[in-house]
This record gives sequence, C-alpha cells and structure tokens, in this order.
Amino acid sequence: MNPHPSDFDHDAALLACASGHVPALQALYDQESRWLLGVALRIVRDRATAEDVLHDAWLRVWHNAGSFDPELGSARGWLYTVVRHCALTEARRAGRSLPIDDTILDGLVDTHHPAPDRNAMTTTLHRCLQQLDDPRRACIVHAYVDGYTHAQIAQRLNAPLGSVKSWIRRGLASLKECLS
Repeated sequence: MNPHPSDFDHDAALLACASGHVPALQALYDQESRWLLGVALRIVRDRATAEDVLHDAWLRVWHNAGSFDPELGSARGWLYTVVRHCALTEARRAGRSLPIDDTILDGLVDTHHPAPDRNAMTTTLHRCLQQLDDPRRACIVHAYVDGYTHAQIAQRLNAPLGSVKSWIRRGLASLKECLS
C-alpha cells in the first residue's frame, strides 16, 4: 500500500533518481502513476495513447531527473509538468485541439485531495477564473488547458504578443492571490 501523498518524500525520491537509484524511480512510479495516467488521459482522451504518453514521461523523468531543482518547485509538480508536456505534445502531434470544458478545468485541481475537498477546490478555481477579465482568463485557459504557446494565443486572440505575455503573468498572479 502506498503511503499517503503527504507522507511520501517526492523531492528525495526524484533526487535519488538523478543519482541513478532505480528503487527511487519505482517508488515514485508506485506513488504517482495512477494519478499521472489520469492527467494524460484527460488530455489525449484515449487510454492506450495515455499509457504510451505515461511510458514516455517516465523515461523522461529517469533521464532528466538531474534537471529537477527543489529551489524552483516541488518534485511532485515537476512530475506532473513532465506528463502534461508529453500529453500535450502527443495531442498536438495527432492534430487534436483540446476542448475547454469543466472536465479539463477540473484537471487543474490536485486530484490527491478527497472528493469533497477537490469539489471545493474546483469551485474555488472556477470562481477565481471568473474574477479575471476576459483577456487574462482566455490567455490562461489557452496556455494551461489547451497547451498553446504565447505566439499561438496572440494569433488566436488577435492581440500583441507582449500583451498576451503580460495578461498571463498578471492573471497567474491574480489566481495565486485568489487561491491562497
């Protein structure tokens, strides 16, 4: 049985992976794989493809664990970023555009919390997103849900690239404040 997520030291396990410690990778896999599969599945919407994405992501974790810096964020967040990036890359490769719906927005909320807490967090996230003005909200959703680059967002919104970057930066700051 896996320990509760808060009892598991993700940082130490990922740093051990960077040193070539295979049991650390196995421990990370045992702890997070089912949740990470859910992240991939939400993006690619096909179980077999999500499993392939997860496989590729674990290879990247193993080979790139040395690039993890605990000063820049949590190991758990780093793992989710790797999986999300792999899934978005696969979705783009397949020519898929990702719909914006509540299911995807729910995926932005930490899935390790029990359902009542997750529902409250999802509600809070939706409330915080609604407090943003339209350009900031659109930019954040396009960047973090659809996986668009800043240039793609600028083109899609017919806005200057500098404005898009600014809207995202300010929108994230507003979300961080609202969610804290």
